[in-house]
This record gives sequence, structure tokens and C-alpha cells, in this order.
Amino acid sequence: MKRFDRDGAFELAYAASRGAGAGESAARSLAQATVSAEFDGKASAGFQHLPDYLAALAAGRIVGDAEPELACPTAALIRSDARGGIAQLGFDRAFDQLCRACAVQGVAIFAQRNSFTTGELGYYVRRLAEVGFVALAATNGPALMTVPGGVAPVYCTNPIAFAAPVEHGPPLVIDQATSATAFVDVRKRAERGEKLPLGWAVDADGAETTDADAAMRGALLTFGGARGANIALMVEVLAAGLTGANWSLDAPSFTSGASPPGAGLLVIAMAPKWMAPDFAGRLEVQLARLADAGVHIPGRSKGDSGGRAAAIELPSSLVEKIEAYRLPGPGGTV
Repeated sequence: MKRFDRDGAFELAYAASRGAGAGESAARSLAQATVSAEFDGKASAGFQHLPDYLAALAAGRIVGDAEPELACPTAALIRSDARGGIAQLGFDRAFDQLCRACAVQGVAIFAQRNSFTTGELGYYVRRLAEVGFVALAATNGPALMTVPGGVAPVYCTNPIAFAAPVEHGPPLVIDQATSATAFVDVRKRAERGEKLPLGWAVDADGAETTDADAAMRGALLTFGGARGANIALMVEVLAAGLTGANWSLDAPSFTSGASPPGAGLLVIAMAPKWMAPDFAGRLEVQLARLADAGVHIPGRSKGDSGGRAAAIELPSSLVEKIEAYRLPGPGGTV
């Protein structure tokens, strides 16, 4: 294992992203999002997921120098075309404007299409909650998941995320896929030759399987049966329908080929001050009441820091895989 503080982790991700073909702005956005996910306890969306980005940059599935095109058809709506680049850069470019619009209008929407997959969805809503807004986000990507009784994948894992500010402490963040587990978790088990729990996936014939390799050739399953499938459909309509992005059925793979997935991202920001000025304080009290009643509050079980670590440890094999993309000399460093 190798240990990194935040600066060292950022340097690792940034240098590898630059070496793989990302422009400076894209590399910074991707590195920041990767570090945020990792230090907030979402390893599957952090450095474990970074090699997918690096391989996609090198293969052209991500346009490394793409500059998002932003438009504001109304005072409370920002539309972004990522132009085949990373989702994080479009959000970064729009963030300040999104916050200003929300503060004035009470609600603001960021709608983006034509990006690579969004990474940790909680990253987007957490950033808004950290500056005082309540936020909801939905995203899609290439089809990886089927529904009960189905065989072929029809949806991505189609996660949904929510965040809200808490007066004294980190925001409340809820970030979960509509699949029974994340794709990267199945892939990791396949690489290790480990079994899956029943209910996670089906094989290529639509039969439930505990064989991770068979699951990689089949499809993930929604959580909660038909109810999870309904939420996946809702996310698909929000993330692909409203943004004009590819439906999951039409999205190219994020792990092979040379075409961007064309994923969608919808983020809705709301300003509590126009509805309940004491919202953050009331939420703090309510979360304490729920915790006293035995309710699990996402993130709080990891400590008052909200799960944020002072340092991380990464497997040496993963670090070597990432560093293989790094350019020699100063061109690959911050």
C-alpha cells in the first residue's frame, strides 16, 4: 500500500490525466473529483475508477481538450454540452453562475449532455450543499442493468444523489445507484475470482448468477425489484430525456471503442433561505433525533468529519497502473 495526503493524491491523478491526454482544465477537474470521492469514502468512484478515465482519454472515448458549451435560455437554467469531454469540467465552468442564479431565483438547474460518465454523483450535490443549497442530481450512461424478468441491459446504474446543508457539520449526502451494486464492484470481484451475492446480477441468459465473470457478460439487476426499476426509469427521464443526452440504450461503452458515451447529468439546486431560513439548524436537530432513534445517517457513522480522511492508502498495483500514464519530466506535473 502507498499513502497519500490530499496534495499528493491530487498530483497523482492530475499528472496521470495529463499524460493520458487531458487538457490542463480537464485534468484539474478530474483530479479534484477523484480526490474528493476517495477522501469522502467513495473509493469505487475515486482512484479505482480513475483508470477507466485514463484509458478512455488515451483511446479517444473522452475528448481531452473539449471545452463545454454553456447557454442560459432562462435565468434559472444553465445548459451544457460537454462536447465529448468529462462531466466534471462542465459543472465546474457553470458552478459559480449556478450558485448566483439559485441565490436570486430560489431554484436553478444545470442540464448537461454529451459527456463521459459523471463519476461520483454525490460530488456535485455535496459542493452545492457546502455553500448552503439543497441539491438533487440524476445521471445516466451506457446500459449495464436490466430489470426483473429482463435479459438485455436497458439502463445504466442510473444513480440519484441528494445533499443538504447542516448547521454545524458536513452536509447530509445521499448517493446511491438504482442497481443492486456498482459495476466496478462486480468487475473487481471478477478480477479476484470472488462470488457475488444472489440478486446482484444475471448472466447472458437472464438467470440470476453468483459468478462475477458471467455477470460481466450479462447485466446488473435493479435494487428492490420493480420499484428499483421504476426509479431507474425516472432517473433516465431526468438525466437523458430532459438534457437531450443519449438514452442508456443508445450510449456507447465507457470501457471500449472510440466514441464518448454521451451521458446526461441533471442537477437541481434549491435555496432554503426563501422557504425555511432556519433550515440548516432544523435539519441538524432532526438528524440528531433520528440518530438517537437508531436511524443510520449516511456518512455520520464515519465520524464528525463526514467520512473525510486526512490521508488515504492505495494498493501499489493501482498506483503503478495510474502512474504508467504519467508523462516524464515537468510536463506531467502541476
